Amino acid sequence: MTRHVVVGTAGHIDHGKTSLVKALTGIDTDRLPEEKARGITIDLGFAFLEEPGGLTIEIVDVPGHERFVKNMLAGVGGIDLAMLVIAADEGVMPQTREHLAICSLLRIRGGLVALTKTDLVEPDWLELVRDDVATLVRATFLQGAPIVPVSAKTGAGLPELRQALRRLAESVPERAVDQLARLPIDRVFTVKGFGTVVTGTLAAGRLAVDDRVEVYPKGVEAKVRGLQTHGHPVAEARAGQRTAVNLQGVERAALERGDVLAHAGTLVPAVLVDGTLELLPDAPRGLKTRTRVRFHAGTSEIMARVLLLDRAELAPGETAFARFRLEAPLVALPSDRFVVRSYSPIVTIGGGTLLDVDPPRFKRKAPALVAHLTLLQTGGPEVVLEEHVRHVGAAGVRLTALSGRVPFGPERLRGLLDALVAAGRVLVVDRDWFLHPESGSRLRALVVGALAAFHRAHPLRPGMSREELRGRSGGADERVFAALLAALETEGVVKSERDKVRLAAHEVRLTPEQQRVVDQIEQEFLRAEAAPPSPDEALARAGLRGDEEHELFQVLVQSGRLLRVKESLFFHARALDAIQQKLVAMLRERKEIGPADIKDLLGISRKYAIPLLEFFDQRRVTTRVGERRVLRGG
Repeated sequence: MTRHVVVGTAGHIDHGKTSLVKALTGIDTDRLPEEKARGITIDLGFAFLEEPGGLTIEIVDVPGHERFVKNMLAGVGGIDLAMLVIAADEGVMPQTREHLAICSLLRIRGGLVALTKTDLVEPDWLELVRDDVATLVRATFLQGAPIVPVSAKTGAGLPELRQALRRLAESVPERAVDQLARLPIDRVFTVKGFGTVVTGTLAAGRLAVDDRVEVYPKGVEAKVRGLQTHGHPVAEARAGQRTAVNLQGVERAALERGDVLAHAGTLVPAVLVDGTLELLPDAPRGLKTRTRVRFHAGTSEIMARVLLLDRAELAPGETAFARFRLEAPLVALPSDRFVVRSYSPIVTIGGGTLLDVDPPRFKRKAPALVAHLTLLQTGGPEVVLEEHVRHVGAAGVRLTALSGRVPFGPERLRGLLDALVAAGRVLVVDRDWFLHPESGSRLRALVVGALAAFHRAHPLRPGMSREELRGRSGGADERVFAALLAALETEGVVKSERDKVRLAAHEVRLTPEQQRVVDQIEQEFLRAEAAPPSPDEALARAGLRGDEEHELFQVLVQSGRLLRVKESLFFHARALDAIQQKLVAMLRERKEIGPADIKDLLGISRKYAIPLLEFFDQRRVTTRVGERRVLRGG
């Protein structure tokens, strides 16, 4: 089975990184005319070594000039190993130190040091440089790593360097494929006859031909038309591979370095992220809260404000929780590493780990926010997942949305959710929608409280409309709200009738005087039969002012004794039944009737006849044929 390990070069300008890569692989990674003309690397270059046993060592060659460190950062975000290149004739230089600090901040697993241009120095001088290098890497991830003297010009040391790289690469654990597929884009170009192509190191997961993908944070959707690794077409690319993706349905101008290619609907662009921030011990000064910085993650560089959560200033060498208010959307996942550079002068000052890419809206200095981040930093997988479900609140969260907020792949996420549901620590709203019990309890209290308050304010109404209740309960998601109501009904706490909801214990109770008024109004409608009064007329005869919204009138409507036939036109239910019997009998005799027939039949005016005919059409007793009515189904 093939394995892919990504090695990134690092080191000062003109220390021979590109020449070394060419000597090792035969590939010239300087592809730009300006790079050829000036003899320096400006942008990222790529090469590879194919080793026995299916091992491919991907090499990312980065620029060493201080002006192009942002390009260097775009290339080292996805590497497994670092090859720190130091020219033997010059030794340790400023960008040597900065690149080593960047690799340390990104938590690169390991690597080696290549001492280049050894053909230009004497053996005694080479030993002095070795000692300087050993001092430089002490207490870093390269402490104890191989230091390999080499000359790209004479070829001395190249076999030893390649062997050292192979041994290191074989020790790198395989990247998990149970992760959301993510390809931070480092190049975008057009190939004649094929269209838009993007390249990058596939950081996680898999991509396959014909996959539906999205370019984040642009929100541009496309289809994978083709995939290549090292110039060879493949049906699938896996985590760790340098990958070129031919996209169908997207223009080259719509994309840029720093965007992220992933499956549609899986990631969460964010302008507010929380994490840990460590300031380098040799940072030129402390970092004050609200300082503007350059935030580097993946292949992106975004300006941001640092908001320290528990202090006003972070001293060199210190670590603290921080919130970053970004000036453009970031696409990342918790556990991703990032690097921070100062706004001016532009130097690397620190970095850290993202903990939350969709943080709850706590106040920045609230102790609850620090407690939340501490739990995300130190808690086990189930605890971290439960914390994320807790803080989505009463809206609940879909499985697909949750996957872009947690540092777990889809399979592990599903397994953790199953365990939390079995333990009662997470509730299932439906198959792929989840809610924390605390949110469920708060929503339950809001619903019951809103109904109790409604019944106190409107004791004669049988219940509150479902939508009004949802609004008074914080506007919970419709699915979550429906699931809660179903649970409350099962428990006998509430009852639902049509679109009205009430507490199960609530009953409409009338005083003797109210009962007298209701009975009088009902009798008015019974006596009127097919020519009923308007609501305000009926209420006025009972000594009250109002219209159909009057609560005593609504007692009759809600109980079903009065039925609305048309706006402000109500009939008693028994009267309508009697009218229907007469209407059906006439139609069986005559087969069809018109408005004049029903007027004569009931002794009423057109004011009542037309609404009655339309009502019986709606009740599916009759059907209209031209200007006449016939029995439905007759």
